[in-house]
Amino acid sequence: MLSDILSQNEIDALLTALSTGEVKAEEIKSRESDKKIKPYDFKRPNKFSKEQLHTLSMIHENFARLLTTYLSAKLRTLVQINVFVVEQMTYNEFIISVSNPSLIAVVDFTPLKGAALIEMNPTIAFTIIDRLLGGTGEYKDKLREPTEIENSIIEKVFKKMTKILSNAWKDIADIQTTMEKLETNSQFVQLVSPNEAVALITFNAKIGKSEGMINICIPHIVLEPIISKLSTRIWLSTSKREQPEMAKRVITDKVYNMKADLRAELGKAHITVGEFINLAVGDVIALDKDIRSGTDIYIKNRLKYSGVIGVYHNRMAIKVQKTLGEGDGING
Repeated sequence: MLSDILSQNEIDALLTALSTGEVKAEEIKSRESDKKIKPYDFKRPNKFSKEQLHTLSMIHENFARLLTTYLSAKLRTLVQINVFVVEQMTYNEFIISVSNPSLIAVVDFTPLKGAALIEMNPTIAFTIIDRLLGGTGEYKDKLREPTEIENSIIEKVFKKMTKILSNAWKDIADIQTTMEKLETNSQFVQLVSPNEAVALITFNAKIGKSEGMINICIPHIVLEPIISKLSTRIWLSTSKREQPEMAKRVITDKVYNMKADLRAELGKAHITVGEFINLAVGDVIALDKDIRSGTDIYIKNRLKYSGVIGVYHNRMAIKVQKTLGEGDGING
């Protein structure tokens, strides 16, 4: 740096001070050695480098996007999930920071040895449960442990989250994450020794009008076999190839699983209320189109197909014969 380069006047002044005894060489050496000393806490060893924590952040930003897509479609409400912070701490510090009750899933990281934790704030958990049961998704009651039925509902969401976590890690390693068990008290979850270093990924989650935190805690001992792969360069080189295909697969899966109202319409007719009241068996109502011209098939009140009505396996059915584009119609 420029500030470390002395001018000729400063060099002359320093030599004069040394010769007169105003400044001693030992003092200069001690100052230089003081600058090189960095404090190190053996109780909290730094096992994750800044680059590795940055790579973990990018991996789980992808996880947050996939989870947002899944919950938005599942809950049919506005969902926003973002990585808030990625940091290193001891396992004991994480356990102490978790509120009780809380929803904690123990996640196996096969083929790696050991497990990680996914912890969800009860406010978010009960909001998800309320939406799945047909509610508005606003939870304002006092925090409590979930009932057996609520536990069963949220457990399915956690299992889906672990599958999404596998997809997020594919760029680094072929890790198959599965949920082993679900706990509500952090004191009952002892994965590693209290002083073991862990990477904590904290997400800020907004579901409807509710807001809370989701945490993923991964011990260093679990990631140790693949720690060298947690490089930004390696992650970017693989993710650029995989992400478009992954995004396409996720969107395709969501489209295939969507439910939509389908309605077949033979035709329309206008009759008076009197005629409607006096309808009897054998009466004929003239429609506005010829039955041979095809049946209009609507999806969400939009005309999309033309087909014919018939019987299939002794049940009424519709056979699609033509796909209609924007502005297409069927002449009566």
